[in-house]
Amino acid sequence: MPDSPAPLLVVCALGIERRALRAGTGRAEGAAGDAGPVAVLRTGMGPERAERAVARRLAEEPFHGAPVIAAGFCAGLRPEMRPGDVVVADAVRADREGAEPTGCPDNGPLLDALALLDARVHTGLLLGTDHVVRGAAGRAALRERGAVAVDMESAATLRTAAAAAGAGVGAAEAGTRPVAAVRVVVDAPEHELVRFGTLRGGITAYRVLSSVLPAFFEWHRHVMIPRRRT
Repeated sequence: MPDSPAPLLVVCALGIERRALRAGTGRAEGAAGDAGPVAVLRTGMGPERAERAVARRLAEEPFHGAPVIAAGFCAGLRPEMRPGDVVVADAVRADREGAEPTGCPDNGPLLDALALLDARVHTGLLLGTDHVVRGAAGRAALRERGAVAVDMESAATLRTAAAAAGAGVGAAEAGTRPVAAVRVVVDAPEHELVRFGTLRGGITAYRVLSSVLPAFFEWHRHVMIPRRRT
């Protein structure tokens, strides 16, 4: 018989992000997608909390080989971006000197599935900061460092997931944990968010985040195919 596939771990920071993601599954945490069970982990805000929470969850046996998606909201850096746009990261990197990027090489199924959902998608570097970015000058400085968007947790989430890739799995799977980062723009240079719940941009971003789970399920199914054994 085939082994049970590893669950998909979807990681977010905020309660409102977790509500949107759970609404998108139409099920409670732990329910099954096309390739196996799906868990939504809320870490709390900031890179340190994300790192600790992800490390703890990946140390639990069901998640030793689990693919990881960092999801939630982000700040767009390109002038043409607007709330509700989706950012699929080619790589994530902490915004500090000497930080190494974590690549996201398995994006094809995500992009194909998002195209079917008519999502407006941007790809590129997703930069991780330890603070909320405000104002045109701050956005421009980050854009000059090659980023298309910024958030506080994705870089820490995927760096931790990649470092834990070999924990508790066979040598053939060590270092091969699939990772991705998919964020929905909640504010942008021409649409800066002041209060989430009172602005149309925030409501739009929430609705889009709750709609992208089918793309996550397709990605999970795709990246787990070579890992199934008969």
